[in-house]
Amino acid sequence: MKHAVMLALAAAAAAAGAQAQTKVWRCGNTYTNSAIEAQAQGCKPLEGGNITVVQGTKPNASAVAAGAATRIALAPPQAGGGQRIDAADQKARDSDARQILEDELRKAQARQAELLKDYNNGEPEMLGPEHRNHQKYLDRVADMKASIARTESDIAGIKRELARIASK
Repeated sequence: MKHAVMLALAAAAAAAGAQAQTKVWRCGNTYTNSAIEAQAQGCKPLEGGNITVVQGTKPNASAVAAGAATRIALAPPQAGGGQRIDAADQKARDSDARQILEDELRKAQARQAELLKDYNNGEPEMLGPEHRNHQKYLDRVADMKASIARTESDIAGIKRELARIASK
């Protein structure tokens, strides 16, 4: 008896669900189930699966104004229509940039010299645990070689950047 009641309830729910679904139209980014609105706006009917639309929350006016002010303040100057920087300020900026790059170049070259000294032409000194495990030694040598290559690449990049600044 219970199964018959459950079966009848399930059939009624399925029939009600089938009746409850109406035709849905998509109008750009909005959806409607009103045929009159759909015809007036030239919407396209949707076929197939169910649609779930969740309304977003509306931000309060003060948060929107604060966000717009932040975007304006953080926006970089536009090319052509933005503020112009006078020649003295630009020279000062270029001089600062050159000085920073030269400092970075000196640091990279010092690091390179230290790495090459430790590398010892591919035969660095073995450390304690490496005497028992030769693979650790080989891994460390490979890491040193990769570090030397990275440092050489960094030095080359800094030199290119310095040459670019000098050519201005």
